[in-house]
Amino acid sequence: MPDAQQPLKFERLKKRPDFLLAAKAPALSRGAVFVQMRKRPDEDPVVRVGFTATKKIGGAVERNRAKRRLREAARLVLPLHARPSHDYVFIARGGTTMREWGRLLDDVKTALISLAAEHDRGGTRVSKPSSGEPAVAVSSQQPDPTVSG
Repeated sequence: MPDAQQPLKFERLKKRPDFLLAAKAPALSRGAVFVQMRKRPDEDPVVRVGFTATKKIGGAVERNRAKRRLREAARLVLPLHARPSHDYVFIARGGTTMREWGRLLDDVKTALISLAAEHDRGGTRVSKPSSGEPAVAVSSQQPDPTVSG
């Protein structure tokens, strides 16, 4: 966990090679989100985050909306659960645009916690279905309506 005096710094992943490296890292599917987490070999404490949505989600409008919702969810949840020197890639799934906001936050939170636990156990690749999981309150913060709407 980061020091209380030094909050985590975040950067965006924008280059394809970074996304491809993350694709080889442990990943987990929860509800409407698929998250990949990669430990970088450098000791730079910056957390890098990327977002993507495939054409299976729908047209450009739907893909963009899904990515906006994931960015807002990550903005709220990552400061609490991200690890320094890691890259995270959030991939939108079919229900990302229609998922209830609180459940989307739960999906992101449980995926991050499960990935961190798997990383601590020294596991390799994770991918578990999310059906039947109980909802857990993540945050009382409301999303910015211009971002998630």
